[in-house]
Amino acid sequence: MDIVYGKNPVMELLKSDSEVDKVFVNKETVDHVTARILKLCREQNIVVSYTMDKKLTEMTGTSKHQGIAATIAQTEYVSVEDILSYAEELDEKPFVVILDGIEDPHNLGAIIRSANVAGAHGVIIPKRRSATVNSTVYKASAGAAAVTRIAKVTNLSQTIDMLKERGLWIFGAEADGDKFYYESDMTGAVGVVIGSEGFGMSKNIREKCDFLVKIPVMGEINSLNASVAAGILLFEVLRQKLTEN
Repeated sequence: MDIVYGKNPVMELLKSDSEVDKVFVNKETVDHVTARILKLCREQNIVVSYTMDKKLTEMTGTSKHQGIAATIAQTEYVSVEDILSYAEELDEKPFVVILDGIEDPHNLGAIIRSANVAGAHGVIIPKRRSATVNSTVYKASAGAAAVTRIAKVTNLSQTIDMLKERGLWIFGAEADGDKFYYESDMTGAVGVVIGSEGFGMSKNIREKCDFLVKIPVMGEINSLNASVAAGILLFEVLRQKLTEN
């Protein structure tokens, strides 16, 4: 991973499209500039680690770090077109996973792992309101993040429109869906949408879905962890594809 240090360089890094993994801060040197950096970290869901001056010097190789440093994840994102082309190369109907606001990196990693094992051709995440593919995601995915095609898009709604134009049926996971997931035909070209941990899909993404499907529940708790729900739906897609003939 690359390391950027110094208050202004880290500030500019956070304002750019770079994938910041983690920000390290010496709490004793926090001033108004550092406070603004910390605010940006909170807004972008970036992990902040408070550490000592000695550690920052060891990390950066200099004492001129100004009490702050950031690591950049070396993630190579692909385009949505790359994902569709990959499916075409395999002579398979496109199978994509669309994540609407998954902010927990452990959930993101677990979903990427399930997507890869279930044979999805790629995962699509939004640039905003989403966890980035960092070291935590890599660990949670058991390495799947390194071999799964992941696209990061500016506008998830427009991306879904494009996928529908390319022949994909979009299935959204919702607690109050129209039918149970196993009652739906997912044997064609499909996109499975998983909403955020606390709020589910946003209203505009929900409205873009062709079908809303639900998972039956019987306990006192009426919802599942996002990564568990994703796993159930993704392996149903795989089951149907395997038994199609």
